[in-house]
Amino acid sequence: MSTTRPDSPGSPESAESSGASGGRQTRSLSLGGESGVVPLARDFARQALYAWGWLPAETADRRAAAEDVLLVVSELVTNACLHADGPDEMWITCDNKVIRVEVADRGTGQPAPRTPHRAGRPGGHGMFIVQRLCLDWGVVRTPGVAGKKVWAELGAPA
Repeated sequence: MSTTRPDSPGSPESAESSGASGGRQTRSLSLGGESGVVPLARDFARQALYAWGWLPAETADRRAAAEDVLLVVSELVTNACLHADGPDEMWITCDNKVIRVEVADRGTGQPAPRTPHRAGRPGGHGMFIVQRLCLDWGVVRTPGVAGKKVWAELGAPA
């Protein structure tokens, strides 16, 4: 189930403001217990990118930026599937300069790029890809609550 809500200060993951106003917009998708969550999350993110004007892309740079967002969504959701018994919820936020993707799961592990990165070695490339494509990324843990939220931010094309 997806939700969109009016923007509220201090809670970027639970907001959506009108696309016409140019303010911060957020959409959330509940993924707990769903099957086929990676394509579901990509489709959800693609719909948000259309709603926010990132797609259809007018230039190669804009198309590449949108594809980077979809790849980061895939990698974060896949990591939650592989290392944390699946994702619970995903948020995607746009403020016209940055897209932020957040994926919540109940895992206790700490995502990290494989070091050293070996391009020819199968698997283990997800967080390396996220690190390369994103302006920044990280993990938020809430004291007393099981799990974490992995987030990543990508810049909008010029």
